Amino acid sequence: MKTMDSALKSVLCFSVLISLFLSSSAQTCGTLTFPSTATNTSFRTCRDLSQSSSYLHWTYDQSTGKLDVAYRHSGVSSGRWVAWALNPTGSTAAAMIGAQALVAFVASNGTATAHTSSISGYSTTLAPGDLSFPVPNLTVTYQGREVIIFATITLSPGVSSMIHTWQEGPLSGSTAQAHATGNNLNFKETLNLVSGESQGAGGSANSLRRRRTTHGILNAVGWGILMPMGAIIARYLKVFKSADPAWFYLHVTCQTSAYILGVAGWGTGLKLGSDSVGIEYTTHRRLGIVLFCFGTLQVFALLLRPKKDHKYRFYWNVYHHAIGYATIIISIINIFKGFEALEVSVQDRYNDWKHAYIGIIAALGGIALLLEASTWIIVLKRRKSEGKTSHGVNGVNGYGSRPSQV
Repeated sequence: MKTMDSALKSVLCFSVLISLFLSSSAQTCGTLTFPSTATNTSFRTCRDLSQSSSYLHWTYDQSTGKLDVAYRHSGVSSGRWVAWALNPTGSTAAAMIGAQALVAFVASNGTATAHTSSISGYSTTLAPGDLSFPVPNLTVTYQGREVIIFATITLSPGVSSMIHTWQEGPLSGSTAQAHATGNNLNFKETLNLVSGESQGAGGSANSLRRRRTTHGILNAVGWGILMPMGAIIARYLKVFKSADPAWFYLHVTCQTSAYILGVAGWGTGLKLGSDSVGIEYTTHRRLGIVLFCFGTLQVFALLLRPKKDHKYRFYWNVYHHAIGYATIIISIINIFKGFEALEVSVQDRYNDWKHAYIGIIAALGGIALLLEASTWIIVLKRRKSEGKTSHGVNGVNGYGSRPSQV
């Protein structure tokens, strides 16, 4: 038993470390603050832009096409230019041609100015000019070597996604010079202004979507499959005398594996939340927090389990069973909440997974019903042959039989 307690303590510590690591690795756009001089400091969505020290914050009303945006680029010295652009007509292969840019020049004296510039070719100097869509508001701040361009843009109503690109380069006097090549050529992607999803250059699936998939698999397998299997093992196998004490170790193995996967899934959920600032699934998030707390309580319950003949064992049984069944019910509900949270654009892809999970849960439910009937038949026959009645007290497993002490 000491070996088992040591193993459970190791599982708990390991799982907590996983959650701390995953949550601490979250990206930073959601924690950034804006200067006190900024006129707009509240945005619905943000994302860290790959390949550079750049961040994009925005609020978009698809019905009107109004886009409030703040593009920030850190580590900018004086004598440099910074630009962020939307391209309503181009492709990621040639994102610069046709790009409609918001440009900031940082002069050698540290002052910053902003203007719009329509890019028609690779030799452009980012000269001021009108864009293909109205920009009724455009301002810029420059503090601590960070440029922030604020703008209000009016797009066509109904637009959901668009190519966007971002760059920075040197100034020669008041003229923009060409930006660097190499890695700078990857500063572009297709951005969904509604969902916050993006697809990088080259058409590869965005890492955010892969993390969503990982999050869903970890939680579905951990909380949604292994946890119910562990409960089935504990409830039905222990009625068979030949399965004692093997059922206990199978139960512990199943539940601790479920907890480790569940905590990993919870950690990826924290990271997803930070990567998708402004896109919130409140119920899904709160249920996930409850699951993590209940799962952790169950691990502590195993560590604090009193002996079978202890006067508090009955109350421990009530606590352990109540929290355990509540965890299973909440986990199944939350997995379906997760399916609901998937964006419409990939719903068909995940419907197959949803149907597969429904099939697994239905199978587990059917197995549980068969075992429930079978075990009651066995117990009733045992009672009849032994002339006994159900003990119904501390340490009884619910079927009138008492497993040996483990």
